[in-house]
Amino acid sequence: MNYEALAQDALRGVAKAALKRAAAPDGLPGSHHFYITFKTDAAGVSGPVDLLSKYPDEMTIVLQHQYWDLAPGETFFSVTLQFGGQPKRLSIPYAAITRFYDPSVQFLLQFEPPPAAPAEAKAAPEAKTPSAKADEPPPKPAEATIVSLDQFRKK
Repeated sequence: MNYEALAQDALRGVAKAALKRAAAPDGLPGSHHFYITFKTDAAGVSGPVDLLSKYPDEMTIVLQHQYWDLAPGETFFSVTLQFGGQPKRLSIPYAAITRFYDPSVQFLLQFEPPPAAPAEAKAAPEAKTPSAKADEPPPKPAEATIVSLDQFRKK
């Protein structure tokens, strides 16, 4: 049954639901904010090459006051953050998240790290920064499907 994997997926659903609430028109309630750590070398992670190359293994982002265009999907979320004064868009599969922390209520979820993606299987990073025009929707990244072969093996 691989209950460990089922539990990990269910807990990642908590992070997804929290991000969906944060993306709602009211945004994050009260003093809630998120520290999200993810594996930058996981399959499906995409963003500017210069940014991801600074963090070849793992990166932590903070969603608090300055984040834009938060778009939680079914298998990944995308968000625009400022790095060095420049807006940069990241797309992160939920499976790439290793820690989800809301310090306002001391709530922490830790996950098993996903296997690193082979170099040729990584998503192509964005070539340019997102448009600053408010009337244009952000580009839709392709969804990544991550399948672990462990779920098909007999124990």
